[in-house]
Amino acid sequence: MPLVRISHAAGKSAEAIGALSKGVHQAMMDTFGVPAEDFWQIITEHAPHSGLIGPVSFLGIAHTTDLVFIQITCAEGRTLDQKKALYAAIADKASKAACVRAEDIIINLTETKRENWSFGNGLASFV
Repeated sequence: MPLVRISHAAGKSAEAIGALSKGVHQAMMDTFGVPAEDFWQIITEHAPHSGLIGPVSFLGIAHTTDLVFIQITCAEGRTLDQKKALYAAIADKASKAACVRAEDIIINLTETKRENWSFGNGLASFV
């Protein structure tokens, strides 16, 4: 049930965006045990030098203007090791598949209670 937002700089091919999307989902399946059909993503494109802003360097990691922000909202309950494995898997799979530098992939994970989700018909799906 994770909801994934992927924001990227304009200019990527449809194939690269598809690969990025699939790489993120595969990483969640591999590390969080997310089912294949549990696929909810919002992908947005931003004009160069507008909308996606970050420092040239942060925590010793150099960044370019080709930043990709990945924000995942999911149910709470994963371990620290699972989270670390997820970040590493996303950086690996997305950078290889979508030709994005791993250094330019910024990931934010937000956990929420299961009661905060509805997947249609106005129903609290997990309560």
